[in-house]
Amino acid sequence: MNSDLGGQAFREAWIAGVREHFPGEPKPGYVSPWDDMPDWERQAAGAVHRQVSDFISVSGGATARLTREQKGRFVALCWIAQIYKHIPEPKPSYVADWDALPQWQRETDADIFEAIEARSSA
Repeated sequence: MNSDLGGQAFREAWIAGVREHFPGEPKPGYVSPWDDMPDWERQAAGAVHRQVSDFISVSGGATARLTREQKGRFVALCWIAQIYKHIPEPKPSYVADWDALPQWQRETDADIFEAIEARSSA
């Protein structure tokens, strides 16, 4: 899958997760469409999609045995690396470790992994 399509799939899973798990009305930037995202964020989404897809592939399908938390942690860590790549001095909340993330974001990250996983096995 090319990077744009993977990035778009990542974004669609993010938006679906935010709409399901975010308490109240999410910030507009959380649910803005792909075309409205900055270039760096589109690149980051594509990169994380590739990382998750590659991880699923090299595991030979064994990622199905990971817990939701493990899946979400993987997405979160890959995203943090992209933040450091694209933002020289990120706000601490942008690079917060798993335990510091709000529950809605943890659930959304796990949903992203599972959405990519489902597409990989289709």
